[in-house]
Amino acid sequence: MASCKKDHSNPQPIPTPVATLGLYEVDSGIYKRLYIPISKVGTQGDSIYYSVFDTGSTGMTIDANGLLPQSMITNNGITVAGDSVTVNGITVTSQTAVIAYGNTQSEIQEFGNLAYASVKIGDQNGSTTTSRIPIFLYYKIVDLSTGKNQPHHSNDVFGVGPGVSFANSAIGSPLSYFKTGAEVTSGFKLAKVSNSSFSPNGTYVSNLLTIGLVPNDLAINGFVMHNLTYYSQGGYSPDIPATINYNGTSVPGTILFDTGTPAITIIANPNAPSNSSYLPQNTKVTITTGKGFSYTYTTQSNNDETVVAKPSYTGDPRTIFSLNFFTDNEFLLDYTDHKIGLKNN
Repeated sequence: MASCKKDHSNPQPIPTPVATLGLYEVDSGIYKRLYIPISKVGTQGDSIYYSVFDTGSTGMTIDANGLLPQSMITNNGITVAGDSVTVNGITVTSQTAVIAYGNTQSEIQEFGNLAYASVKIGDQNGSTTTSRIPIFLYYKIVDLSTGKNQPHHSNDVFGVGPGVSFANSAIGSPLSYFKTGAEVTSGFKLAKVSNSSFSPNGTYVSNLLTIGLVPNDLAINGFVMHNLTYYSQGGYSPDIPATINYNGTSVPGTILFDTGTPAITIIANPNAPSNSSYLPQNTKVTITTGKGFSYTYTTQSNNDETVVAKPSYTGDPRTIFSLNFFTDNEFLLDYTDHKIGLKNN
């Protein structure tokens, strides 16, 4: 009689992401925001701080108030004796910088220091913790349009873009520091944001953010992949070459897909008839990237508002698509191979 043959093969583990987390969708009545909760920095976990989830910038910034002793924080800076000091599990260095958000017409500046700490991302709905990573710890926020200081933690930013921060090249995306398992690529995937879930008090939407990319994410899965360009300052850029069409006008340029821009898409057109003007309601806008990704939307008075502006007026040559883009499309960023994936949904 034939004997049974033993199977000596070792089944391979299925690749799994680092974590899948929810985000909070907030509608203030003026603009929409996507927030990620920060529940611990170093050993400080007494409060939860809600940071803007921002694909348009690189690096985590957070107010020092509540994280460091108040005696260390002045309007002129954070007190650091020597090269660095470690307090509450946070190492604050003497390296200072200024980070700017917005454009020349509306700019917010943060003043602070390079720091290092572990960071717990998420809350009771689900969380994960980074290793000790570089962050920007700020002590003051100034609205340049008024010259006034802004409230504590009013501009905490969780910048997940590629490359490094312009303020300090030591700072990268907090998501880029996670160690991934076998066959898992460093990066993240952002599911389509639910337009109906935005609310004044914030709605928690589960499974929006996946940290770590498995092979199926990078295979033929509907994402159109775009190779990123490297620059000596800032490293890999999130700007993608594309053509923008509206009202019979075709504008070549680069597009930043930016969850940190909360309300209005800005089309950069150096030949625009005025410095800045809104497109009329029911205007069809189509973008097509050099890799063939295409997206069309129609402007409305209360959604998908779009401005055409001269770069000489805004100080920014890019077309910037706001958070509304992410209510219709999925987004993927591969830190290892320096690619951005876009997917209609």
